Amino acid sequence: MTAVTQPRAQRQAPLSYTDPRHVEATQLLVEEAYLMDAQRYDEWLGMLCADIRYVMPVRVTTAKNAGFDTLTGMSHFDEDLFSLRKRVERFATEHAYTEDPPSRLRHHVTNVRAFETANPEELRVESYVLLFRSRGDVRPPEWISAGRVDVLRREGDRLKLAHREILVDESVLRTQNLAVFL
Repeated sequence: MTAVTQPRAQRQAPLSYTDPRHVEATQLLVEEAYLMDAQRYDEWLGMLCADIRYVMPVRVTTAKNAGFDTLTGMSHFDEDLFSLRKRVERFATEHAYTEDPPSRLRHHVTNVRAFETANPEELRVESYVLLFRSRGDVRPPEWISAGRVDVLRREGDRLKLAHREILVDESVLRTQNLAVFL
């Protein structure tokens, strides 16, 4: 396995929290969290661009100055709209064993920062998400903490999610499965 070198973050000032674009991006992320918690995945799919890329690379623990913290070609998932739709369709079947009984979910979205990009129709949005999941009454609840970097693109009169990279805060995930969206 080879390591991916993460580019050093550019020091770009985020949009003001009162900027209408920041407000709109924050509202999109909060509404998205609501739809996921309510398991209204068909509606959630409507918030995605047709060319969506939804990626969660595998994190590794490295020395402070190693220059990387993910592995090349190793992802917990790397999906497009077709594969995301297939996951959503599977939730509605009798073959969704990983979600029987259904999870109780809470997505907590925080620290939202929006940035302009070279494309005036897009914003880069950084946020943190903390997922609480409880399944049944015999397993302890699970927590997944992550940072996300999204590209939101204006389509018509609203923003949609065009790209998401999820960087979990653990190298070893302690969750039973990843049948959730972050």
